Amino acid sequence: MPLHRDDPKSVGGYRLLDRLGAGGMGVVYRGRARSGRDVALKVVHAHHAEDPVFRSRFRQEIAAVRKVSGAFTAPVLDADPDAARPWMATQYVPGPSLARRVRDGGVLTGSELRRLALGLVEALRDIHGAGVVHRDLKPANVLLGEDGPRVIDFGISRAVENHQTLTETGQMVGTPPFMSPEQLTDARQAGPASDVFSLGSLLAYAATGRGPFDAGGTYPTAYQVVHGEPELDGVDAALRGILARCLAKEPAHRPGLDELAEEFASVLSGAEADDPATVLLRDSRPDRAASRRPGPSGPPDSKARARRLRPRTLAAVAGLVGALVVGLTAHSLTGAGRADGGDGPQAWRPWQTTVYEPAPRGARQALDVPSVEATVPGCQVAAGALYCAGYRTLPVRLDGRTGRTVWRAGTARAGQDEGVYSSTVLGVRDDTVLVRQTVSRDAADAEVTSVLALDAATGERLWARQVDEVNAAPVVVGDLVVLPEDGGSLTARSPRTGSERWRAALPGQHSCGPTPVGGVLYLQCFSQTEGDRQDSLMVALDLTDGTARSLPLAIPDTDLLGAYDGQLVLLTWGPAAPDGDQTYAEIVLMDGTGSSLARTKLAEAYRGHATLAGGILWFTSSDGELTAVSPSSGRALWRSRTGVRQPGPARYDARTRTVYTAGGDGSVAGLHARTGDRLWRTPPRTEPERAADEGPEVLVDGRTLVVPTPGGGVFSLDPAHPGREPDPG
Repeated sequence: MPLHRDDPKSVGGYRLLDRLGAGGMGVVYRGRARSGRDVALKVVHAHHAEDPVFRSRFRQEIAAVRKVSGAFTAPVLDADPDAARPWMATQYVPGPSLARRVRDGGVLTGSELRRLALGLVEALRDIHGAGVVHRDLKPANVLLGEDGPRVIDFGISRAVENHQTLTETGQMVGTPPFMSPEQLTDARQAGPASDVFSLGSLLAYAATGRGPFDAGGTYPTAYQVVHGEPELDGVDAALRGILARCLAKEPAHRPGLDELAEEFASVLSGAEADDPATVLLRDSRPDRAASRRPGPSGPPDSKARARRLRPRTLAAVAGLVGALVVGLTAHSLTGAGRADGGDGPQAWRPWQTTVYEPAPRGARQALDVPSVEATVPGCQVAAGALYCAGYRTLPVRLDGRTGRTVWRAGTARAGQDEGVYSSTVLGVRDDTVLVRQTVSRDAADAEVTSVLALDAATGERLWARQVDEVNAAPVVVGDLVVLPEDGGSLTARSPRTGSERWRAALPGQHSCGPTPVGGVLYLQCFSQTEGDRQDSLMVALDLTDGTARSLPLAIPDTDLLGAYDGQLVLLTWGPAAPDGDQTYAEIVLMDGTGSSLARTKLAEAYRGHATLAGGILWFTSSDGELTAVSPSSGRALWRSRTGVRQPGPARYDARTRTVYTAGGDGSVAGLHARTGDRLWRTPPRTEPERAADEGPEVLVDGRTLVVPTPGGGVFSLDPAHPGREPDPG
């Protein structure tokens, strides 16, 4: 990411080149020493630098990293904890985090998963051998270098023998999906075995794309970590048994690192000639064996730890999780459930409903809906809930587990027969639902378009702003909602409060379409002058302050789809097909500055809806054909008949490596993303005469699918059992 306007030019003698990331503690830059060596430079936020407790924690992090040295950690090279803004320079690892790798490329298998598992075991050996417990082993803190993984960020680590913490009472320090039960109940008890538990959660995530205790929110997930059994569906049977032991509630019952190294090497396929033999032989070296402290399964402290951590009950859970019990007892009885075909009281079952059912909160009744309209609601999923809107459809929240209506926003009066009403869910951020709404009082009244912020829990209005969509459209991106409030500029606002963050001017006499890619909002702008097709612009807006960069793009009629391998991916239009499908003539790859541009003419004109996900271009045509295309070469990887009529855009699920598409009649198909083999197809949900012109985009909600249908319908589907009949909502 580029440097921000207010970023320093250098820190500690290192020239700053760009941003690598930012978080609650500080900003990480890529810096360069005078020798030409690149480093990762962590600089503490100014407001934290004034906090003596935080400075102590940062000194602790520096000391922890300096203790640790090994092939699978990033060593500290330089630091100044006493600077006005404390900083630390570590080895720069040119590779993505595990979180980004899974998000962009799907789950890890074969040699890639083997290399990760063995490398992390080796990293923990080095960390524990130095007398340190990491306590925050999560996908964002594992970088995937060319020569193996690197564990980074020792911000909440501590020495094994130090049972004091530098956190405030009741404060959660860590990341719940990857924390151990003892971290949540009593952080002082978190020893080396706590990192083994986190390792099990992390490897389950790498293999399935999902944490084993994910429950749709921070506190439900924390509750599951302490009380629930891990969900390891999708993990190979041999590996599943090992991870289940890593995820034992009692630290003494978890395997040691030596045992894990041997078992991972035995069950994980893909051994390569360059696999490091030292992974299994580290303890055979006298100097290391003599200095290593007892590991998580070592005899000196395992029994004592087992005595300290007696069996957990609701009454015995202390601290943070003790507070969770009060709020989550109901969740344990009526929680999100599982799409596992179980028959118990918590078993998830597919459901079917409409967005017009009576609501217990807000506007009880829906607007009158003309029977001739085959409307398909637009929906988004967030934190176990479904938020829907559409033509003559008031914004509504549905329970993602049962399909029952939770609330309906009273943003227009019932019985509004003459006027216009339509709404669109733009996104859900910070417990806030952002909705675009167009209203007129009657047929002769002018239409007014606004963006509303609704409380996600209650549906109550928090704030509203009228927008002018002549030159641009509103969009939710990152932690902002960006609005065209007048004809000449965009205003970024806080989703929750509506407070202004920044304002950026729009190019004059151009209409701009916004596309978020990574941490940048790109505007594709086309001249409003008739016949001036060549006057195309692309503008990149930095989300932190609205700083604009113009990118040269003298290619008219293009669609920006996203990014692949560090480059923007665009498609140029071809002529419309006889059936009305949009066709595409070439792929354009462009770097973030616009200085490098490569154009690949397609051997054939792919057509229909185009999406980019999982490193693949997906094209769904109106005749039901789905084509997977390489964005780098333009070559078709496979082509398959879905059996779905008038399909909408393809939806790729990285967790299962499956691609889904839904038709205008409510039918759904699932295909193997690598081969194109059709795995299943469901029958239509509506009569042919009520079918929409094109299908919706399938929504992936954890392990379930949600599909809107014509006539305001919505249903859920278990892709593992697509034939199961739904319960009425």
